[in-house]
Amino acid sequence: MRRIVSIGLLGRLLAILVFVVALDFIVNAIVFERANEFSLEGEDASRISDQLVVAYRILDQAARAERRAVAEELVTERFSITWAPQAQRRAPSLELDRLRRQILAREPDLKQTSLRLHLESLASKGDIGGSMILSDQSVASFKADVNEAWTFNAQRGLILILPNILLMILGALLVRATLQPLRKLIVATRSVGNDEPQPIPASGSPEVRQLISAFNDMQDRIHQLIRNRQLTVSAIAHDLRTPLTRLQMRLEHDTAEADDREAMAADIVEMRMLLQSLQAFNEGLDHKEPIERLDIASLAETLIDDSKDRGYDAAYAGPAHLEIRGRRLPLRRVLSNLIENALHYAGNVRLRLSLADGMVEIVVEDDGPGIDEANLVEVLQPFVRLDEARSRNTPGMGLGLAIVDRIVRAEGGSFALSNRAEGGLRAVIRLPLDPVA
Repeated sequence: MRRIVSIGLLGRLLAILVFVVALDFIVNAIVFERANEFSLEGEDASRISDQLVVAYRILDQAARAERRAVAEELVTERFSITWAPQAQRRAPSLELDRLRRQILAREPDLKQTSLRLHLESLASKGDIGGSMILSDQSVASFKADVNEAWTFNAQRGLILILPNILLMILGALLVRATLQPLRKLIVATRSVGNDEPQPIPASGSPEVRQLISAFNDMQDRIHQLIRNRQLTVSAIAHDLRTPLTRLQMRLEHDTAEADDREAMAADIVEMRMLLQSLQAFNEGLDHKEPIERLDIASLAETLIDDSKDRGYDAAYAGPAHLEIRGRRLPLRRVLSNLIENALHYAGNVRLRLSLADGMVEIVVEDDGPGIDEANLVEVLQPFVRLDEARSRNTPGMGLGLAIVDRIVRAEGGSFALSNRAEGGLRAVIRLPLDPVA
């Protein structure tokens, strides 16, 4: 079966426009045809015929100066007439030819008046209107309210709004058909770089299919770049471990001065920590670990207890158990980084855990020097080391807080730093109880 060639989004819009214009033309033709065939039942036809012939005779015989007043006296609840010495007779949009023949058949005297009948616009209540010429070429214009005109106007209004209704329906269907593949594209953009790329099936108009195809190519390139970077960093970290281990072994058997050996050992430890930090940052962007239920309160309290066992001033405040869904190892790394950061700069740490507005809130505070307000955002960037907060001899590459920020955002949460009014740094993490996988 041959595939139907798509005319594209612009072609669809033009096709709908042509369809509506053609439909509007057909509808107007039907309205004109029905207007030409419009006639009245006997009672209404007789009433209008009588009113017109009476009005014509009275106005034609009245003096010109009195005709306006006479016309006002002829006005009734369902019939109105005005007189003008000279007036342009406008070309009617919907002439009532059959009704005109019907009235002239009843009152032949009206043939000499060049009688015109038309249907008023819906804005003017859709009454029957018309005009006739008196013997001195002055013009009498009239309107008549008849029951059957209301029925015809209702049908006319329904027929006239039909193209607009169809236009709205077709427009809504077109927008829906166009947006449906775009919704899939929006969902897919949220996971770019997190997992294996999942190609989106191309559908929709040619423009949308081209967009989806370009997106699929883009996410493949992004995934490849991320993967190559991860492999490069992992390979460097792995390959450097071996010579570092050899250096450590040789240092232990070296006969150099004790101070020199200690300095060299410290350099090796720093290099190990640099590599560990770099590898942790690299792995922190890899979210292949499955989401599972874990007790975040027990995890936090365990890390605080470990700090106490090492002789640090550490305190935990919060529930004994609080289960959430998340990735265990990355979240453990988040808490560990914040606790170690506080212990390093302040020598103490306080961790509070609570549940607020359906979110788990973790607050880590210390009594250290804090961070300059201008650098609170910058410090979350990778490889940023602030001279005010840490010396060049401090181990690490400035990745600890960047790792925390990226892992928390990957878990669907938020991470913010602020300085305490009484001194020290406050780190606040908000995590959902059940993040989107």
